[in-house]
Amino acid sequence: MPCTTLLVGNKASHDGSTMIARTDDGHFDVKKLIVVEPKDQPKHYKSVLSHVEIELPEEALRYTACPSVDTKQGIWAATGINAAGVGMTATETITTNPRVLAADPLVELREAKDGQPEIPGGIGEEDIVVLVLPYIRSAREGVLRLGALLERYGTYESNGIAFNDEREVWWLETIGGHHWMARRVPDEVCVVMPNQFGMDAFDLDDAFGARKEHLCSADLREFIADNALDCNQRGRFDPRDVFGSRTDMDHVYNTPRAWYMGRFLAPRGCRWEGPNADFSPESDDIPWSFVPERKLTVEDVKTLISSHYQGTPFDPYTTHDTGVRGKYRSIGINRTGVSSVCQIRPGLPAEIRGIEWICFGSTAFDALLPVYPNVPEMPAYLSGVTLEVSTENFYWGSRLIGALADPHFGSCVQLIERYQYAVAVKGRQLLREYDAKMLAGGDFSLCAEANERLAAMAKEQTTAALGKVLAVASEKMKNGYDRADN
Repeated sequence: MPCTTLLVGNKASHDGSTMIARTDDGHFDVKKLIVVEPKDQPKHYKSVLSHVEIELPEEALRYTACPSVDTKQGIWAATGINAAGVGMTATETITTNPRVLAADPLVELREAKDGQPEIPGGIGEEDIVVLVLPYIRSAREGVLRLGALLERYGTYESNGIAFNDEREVWWLETIGGHHWMARRVPDEVCVVMPNQFGMDAFDLDDAFGARKEHLCSADLREFIADNALDCNQRGRFDPRDVFGSRTDMDHVYNTPRAWYMGRFLAPRGCRWEGPNADFSPESDDIPWSFVPERKLTVEDVKTLISSHYQGTPFDPYTTHDTGVRGKYRSIGINRTGVSSVCQIRPGLPAEIRGIEWICFGSTAFDALLPVYPNVPEMPAYLSGVTLEVSTENFYWGSRLIGALADPHFGSCVQLIERYQYAVAVKGRQLLREYDAKMLAGGDFSLCAEANERLAAMAKEQTTAALGKVLAVASEKMKNGYDRADN
């Protein structure tokens, strides 16, 4: 799916947390947040889309997931945190080039035809969280398990996948049908990923030696050499030039998002605008990672994944025609189903180390709600989403707010900001209250009680915001008329 990912190392965050965030930008997919207990995890998995069948380990961990409510296309679990305090988000659809796909084609389903049996495809976004997250106890283990699955079964699409634990963040990108490479994100940086092959540096010597911070498929060196894939000059190995793309579509759909995130993270370290800019929205060499000039908070992450080029001529909501208004694809786009920030906090017991921040619908209008993931079940306001529109759950409440506010952005933006701020403040207050209770008394079952209070707060704030936005939208209907207009 076309998505946007942001990764934050522990020295780039204000409190030493690691964070992985992604907007899941399908086509208005109806999503929910659930908990999968080990007894409910399948032992034999069959993909709906590719028909690949995989035997799974007997032992599984509890984990959260954000599956599609309509399962006719599969689970699409999207993101979660498991009981060992490992977060995962999958996947960021990325680009590659014809040379790579010719050398290692994607593994696509071949249906039975002309007397020939069906040949299953590989694994993809539908499957990856379910196949990996319940079985790993560190971010690095996530890379190794997924890498082994890719080498054995292949994939039918190009994807990037993130993992985080208390200490580390890892990012994996697929290469063709069976190859892959992964990097440990340096602690002091933030990584920006806008639907393109992202890594712009990789240490092959480490990947084939100590494997400390770089991992890859076993034959990657031979794959590059045998297929003349290396387009680098002067001895520097840049994976983006070898495996990635640089097309006209990238310049309106992908690179502008990296430009905006970089501009936020390092506003003084680089020149972002003007004739002498270091990078423009259409530059192919925008760095994969930045050392942020100010350490990031969850609220900063939410700002970035909600952005629509505000403060630039490209903002689709600007009130005057700049000539380039709406030229580039925003991060906060209309069709987002779910977005999450998997935050793993340092120095806390495993039971409360992870916090999953969740929001539904277009991130420009929704509010980010924290929950404790290590619970038997999620509150009904988050998990009981139906395909029918209802104000009784967070998903549809968020979608309704966005759809009503969008045509009247100038009149509604202050209402939206107040709503988002209220949920952020009250959410943090409840986290502080329950962290203190559980650390003092050791009763981590209070996570469930905390989540119910968080969900109740979100429902109250969302219902109130919806009412206010509805009032504005009603007043601005085009068929309005008053006797004084006569």
